[in-house]
Amino acid sequence: MSPRVVVIGAGFGGIAAAAALLEAGFDDVVVLERAASTGGVWRDNTYPGCACDVPAPLYSYSFAPNPRWSRRFPAHDEILAYLRATADRLGVTGRVCLNAAVTSATWTGGHWRVETADGTTYEADVLVPAVGQLGNPVLPAIPGSYEGPVVHTARWRDDLPVDGARIGVIGTGASAIQLVPAIAGRAAHITVFQRTPPWTLPRPDRRYGRGRRYAYGKMPSLMLLPRAGVWAMTVVTGRAITGGRVAGALVRTASRVQRRLQVRDADLRARLTPVDPMGCKRVLFTNDWLPALTRPDVSLVTEKILETTPSGVRTADGQVHECDLLVYATGFAATDFLAGIRVTGRDGRALADEWAAGAYAHLGLTVPGFPNLFLVYGPNTNTGNTSVLYFIEHQAAYLVQAVRRLASGANPLEVRREVAAAYDEEIQQRLTRSVWASCRSWYRNAAGRVVTNWPGMASEYRRRVARLRPSDYISRNG
Repeated sequence: MSPRVVVIGAGFGGIAAAAALLEAGFDDVVVLERAASTGGVWRDNTYPGCACDVPAPLYSYSFAPNPRWSRRFPAHDEILAYLRATADRLGVTGRVCLNAAVTSATWTGGHWRVETADGTTYEADVLVPAVGQLGNPVLPAIPGSYEGPVVHTARWRDDLPVDGARIGVIGTGASAIQLVPAIAGRAAHITVFQRTPPWTLPRPDRRYGRGRRYAYGKMPSLMLLPRAGVWAMTVVTGRAITGGRVAGALVRTASRVQRRLQVRDADLRARLTPVDPMGCKRVLFTNDWLPALTRPDVSLVTEKILETTPSGVRTADGQVHECDLLVYATGFAATDFLAGIRVTGRDGRALADEWAAGAYAHLGLTVPGFPNLFLVYGPNTNTGNTSVLYFIEHQAAYLVQAVRRLASGANPLEVRREVAAAYDEEIQQRLTRSVWASCRSWYRNAAGRVVTNWPGMASEYRRRVARLRPSDYISRNG
């Protein structure tokens, strides 16, 4: 008998999990999606300039290579179309229930009872939360009384006043470096409010011609070469972030040369020079962010924001920066895993209580006291340099092993507390010796734990989740 599996979320993680289960012959799978359509972050993020910051040959499923990419770094609509077409082709779309926002999941002693906002209840032998880390936007607590339109980049609307407007952009992360160049020249003026400057590298983008796409379609194996090339590039940046001296020196030099060539003004260049170690914030690939900041109609403000006024933003130097539109490019609540979903495990213990000091999971996948629960893109499985899809695919493969054991008659799989504790201690100790220990708050929760990022190379994670070890799990019923 095929175990009943409920997957929460129909983004890249949820679709990968469902596709892997269906491919393995487990057909009792349902995917619950809170929105009115599939796509996850690529459905939500539609701001001008939104595109992938990992080259498409690697930011795609290895089991579903795409010969039709138009360029190396495709725009969001192209990625969304790829994801939806892949879900259609692999039979996942028909398993998705839309407008099904999960509010609670409770272990009853033999299965999970999952409830949605409209009162619908599902029963599952296996629960797979695949809601990711980038679904809930963060709006900083800035006091004030701004009266104009306000938007977070992840909630962009096409009716926002951009052309001829004075626009304030708060933040200098991945979305800001795409948005600002895309609207510069359309807006009358853009004021960028920067807390700390990011590390950037040249973006090796290029269009893919008709001949290349034709060849890839006829001989899909040719696509292995660019995928391997991108993987090699991410190995170098990964070594730079995780402490490799040669790789670190090489990548930092490339970033310095880029700033030197693209920002001639010494004062502006100094304000754009990172003060945190490389890796504290995601290293960003861009060719037009720095040139955009040198435009006369773009201003960089590094003074601390004190408050908003009815007409703009007041900074610590007393100046009020007038805005017709205020954009928050301030990222997501990445440390608040499963926010909005009440998960209750064995003996009535809430997952929120288990994670009171910070989210953790053995291999980023499973938590003691919560049988048959397997997270996708869970705690400490984020990557600062390569494609998160690489992690997701190997998590999906581990999930298949777990479901296969359950299908063979095994008792519910509950990771041993001592196994999970030893793993978590190892990961946290490694993180304290890594670049993230010296970072400020981007990867840490309120208790100071780094709960998002993986401390090593992606290849190590693959090795560690390659085989499910039955000895890691308690052998008992219910």
